[in-house]
Amino acid sequence: MTTQAETRPSAATKPMRWAADAVAMLREGARLRLDYSAQSLWRVDRMIDGLRGEGTPYAAVESTLRGLGAYAGEVIVRQTGAEWWASGGDHWIRTPDGRLWDPIEEARRCFAGDGSLRLLCRDATRGQAWR
Repeated sequence: MTTQAETRPSAATKPMRWAADAVAMLREGARLRLDYSAQSLWRVDRMIDGLRGEGTPYAAVESTLRGLGAYAGEVIVRQTGAEWWASGGDHWIRTPDGRLWDPIEEARRCFAGDGSLRLLCRDATRGQAWR
């Protein structure tokens, strides 16, 4: 039997791990369960808003934001069949229609008050057949 991780491109290795780490951290630390659904991104956006509202320094949440962005990317990958791509240390996803998305950067924009992982997912999956 081949697992999902074994059939995914190598560019997916780090984002998959970052996403899994974020899911585990939030489950244990914040008692927040994330299930890789588009609906779960509402909770992620609210959590990021809360961190910003508390005045949390960016340096203290940088790796958390990376993990939450990777989580949003995994939601899109699982919903649309998109693939992770990597170059020069940056990771983004390419949806089957050829569009490129940067969910990790979107998580950073979310923390700055200018983004939304939920809306990124909505835009990336628009017109796609849901799996």
